[in-house]
Amino acid sequence: MKPFSNQLTLDLPVEPRYGREDFLVSPSNAQAWETFESFPNWPDRVLLLLGPTGAGKSHLGAIWATQVGARTLPASQLPMADLQALARAPGILLEDAGGGVASEKELFHLLNLVRESGSFMVITARHWPDSWGLATRDLLSRLRLAPAVEISEPDDALVRAVLVKLFVDRQLVVDTSVVEYLAVRIERSLDAARAIVEELDREALARGKPITRPVAADVLRRLDGEGADPS
Repeated sequence: MKPFSNQLTLDLPVEPRYGREDFLVSPSNAQAWETFESFPNWPDRVLLLLGPTGAGKSHLGAIWATQVGARTLPASQLPMADLQALARAPGILLEDAGGGVASEKELFHLLNLVRESGSFMVITARHWPDSWGLATRDLLSRLRLAPAVEISEPDDALVRAVLVKLFVDRQLVVDTSVVEYLAVRIERSLDAARAIVEELDREALARGKPITRPVAADVLRRLDGEGADPS
């Protein structure tokens, strides 16, 4: 357990770990995990990785990018990117596509370059391409033909496992009742789990006390707004 004191609390957030050993497999992401495990035996050079925010798309994509030496790029930066250079990489991880139509021309061109160069491309997005509002029919057609795997919202078991791991990563010792209390009250996403553990770590240091269920209740109540009762 971390030592507690009344000294000044330093706000030093722990960056999310995107290593292979940090990815926890559960029914909500097992199919996607198995698909990435089968690389490079994919039916196509382009793969869509779909799922809600905080489900683990970026983590799984980062594992793949490290494995193949892929270039990672937010979709919003496509208009400024050197597409020829991107296509020469062993792989491309294009993050958070579907947020607008400004880069349709660049995305269509990049898809062609990937197939010509023999590279691979993973595109992460929250929704299927039909809901992206694409105006370029050929682009939509190609994206519809690309194989896709989905990660659903984390199930209860995964939320609990992630909470435990995040506490361990910060060298925090908490009772299992605290984990159970949090797991059924926070938003069901990995981002929400990271946020609450970070806030609890900060609160425990500020109070000079360990993380207990009452401390967790106080933090949830504060985060939910004054007067909200998380119990």
